[in-house]
Amino acid sequence: MKSYLRRPKRLKAMRLHHLLPALALAANSFAGTIVLEGHYQGKNLFIQNPFSEAGVGFCVFEVTVNDQIATDEINSSAFELDLGNFGLKVGDAVVVKVRHKDGCTPVILNPEVLKPKSTFDIVKQEVSSDGTYRWTTANETGELPFIVEQKRWNKWVKVGEVMGVGRPGEHKYEFKVTPHYGENYFRVKQTDLTRKARFSEAVTFTDPSVQPVTWGPVKPKEEIVFSANTLYEIYDQYGNIVKRGYANKIDITTLKKDLYYLNYDNKMGETFLKR
Repeated sequence: MKSYLRRPKRLKAMRLHHLLPALALAANSFAGTIVLEGHYQGKNLFIQNPFSEAGVGFCVFEVTVNDQIATDEINSSAFELDLGNFGLKVGDAVVVKVRHKDGCTPVILNPEVLKPKSTFDIVKQEVSSDGTYRWTTANETGELPFIVEQKRWNKWVKVGEVMGVGRPGEHKYEFKVTPHYGENYFRVKQTDLTRKARFSEAVTFTDPSVQPVTWGPVKPKEEIVFSANTLYEIYDQYGNIVKRGYANKIDITTLKKDLYYLNYDNKMGETFLKR
């Protein structure tokens, strides 16, 4: 009688022992997660979904968008993730998690649709008398920095950066600029994943209080001194920039003996010889 009562306990223990490897294998079969982050641009994602390593069923077993489980049909070799089902507005942050089985890897066919694109329009821009550059935009769809540029020495030079809001509607920005003597030109630009920059029209500004800057190699072997703070660039004879900055003097002790070209204020191409 006692022997009969013990037998079921041994059988139960044996069954559990045999199930443990299977349970561990099942847990490990759901081992991968692809995380894709960006901002909603009004377009859907397409995912290529191979068979699982075991050859039964497909690789992806769950997809979430901002931690909400997607209800799209994922049991196919490729499927579309409809981001419009999640109440997203253009410019909203998106985190997509594609959970898949071990031994196989799904492929996001168009991840670029979550990358910000430059679509801004300039509604208004001006430089006020105190040197504050202000611009108002509309139709932004992605968070991208606005690069503030000033035209100096026959080229556009970056002088600042302001992060864009990246959402529809009008947005106002401002940046304090440093004008040179005479008429100044300013603009903003954005560059997105296409690497093609988009620019605003140039806005002009003249500050009557700014006087022309002069310079002189007071100590030819050590420094160049300006009459006021100014942006500057020093080029060697091969067109390489060897120094640049904003100051009222330049330390030239580290420059080798040679002929150099100096851009400063609104002047360019002036030469000096480091002896």
